[in-house]
This record gives sequence, C-alpha cells and structure tokens, in this order.
Amino acid sequence: MKNLENLIRYILLHYPNLVELSKPRLVKLIYLIDWRYTIENGEQYTNIKWIYNHYGPYVNDIIDLMRKNPMIFQVESYKNSYEGITDKFSLVDKSKVLIDEKVKKIADRFIDFTYSLKWTDFINLVYSSYPIKNNLKYSSLDLVKLAKDFNDSL
Repeated sequence: MKNLENLIRYILLHYPNLVELSKPRLVKLIYLIDWRYTIENGEQYTNIKWIYNHYGPYVNDIIDLMRKNPMIFQVESYKNSYEGITDKFSLVDKSKVLIDEKVKKIADRFIDFTYSLKWTDFINLVYSSYPIKNNLKYSSLDLVKLAKDFNDSL
C-alpha cells in the first residue's frame, strides 16, 4: 500500500486544481497511471485489484486508504449541485514524497494531459484503454496479463 499512498500524495501535491479532482476522476487517473506503468514495466505500481464496474475501472481501496490515514489525507464529503454526495481531497502532510522516477514521469504526463479535459473527454480516454475495451463489465482486470497481451499485439 506504500506505493499507492505515495502515488496519491504525489497527485495531490501536483494536481493543478484540486477543486476539480473528484473521487471518480482521482480513481480513474490512478488507474491510467497504473495501467501505463504496467505496460512499460510488466508489473503494476500499485497492488490494486482493479474491477471494471458499471462506471469503468473502480475500487474503494484509494478512498479507503485516504480515510484511514487522517494524518496524511483529508477527505471532505458534501452535497454537490446535483444533490449527490461528493468528496474533495487535500493533504495534511505536505512533506516531500519519495516516488519512483518511472511512475513520476507517467503521473506527470497523465496529470498534464488530463487535468484540463472535460469529464466526457476524460472518461472517453479511460474507456478507450485496452483493459476496458477488451473485458466485460463487472470483471476483474489483471493488468499484468492484459499488458502482456497488449504489448504482444503491437
């Protein structure tokens, strides 16, 4: 879980506009980073067991980890303009994050590319990823196997 904690901390330290970083966007951003890392390195950066649910890749691990570490993360829940509940995130501990250089480069690329995307464009990027295009809803996504299949298909 240390890799995941460090990745979340890194994103929260470097994301240009935390007000726009919703729970689904954060989770899917981590998915994209984890997927790209797996393609490039043959193993996941996180130990998340990704699930393709009805809203794309999703797990509760990320928010659960943040809620269990209030000395590091602050998670605030409130009603949004659609009368739904949403969460906003911030860092309590803003000390420097030690993160692998390989994942840092990937995270920087995805943060820079996606932070200004409208939700529809962002979610289209997620849904266009190989694991989502090549699996059924409600299935587990074995990123290591899928990355091997993806790389073999190139």
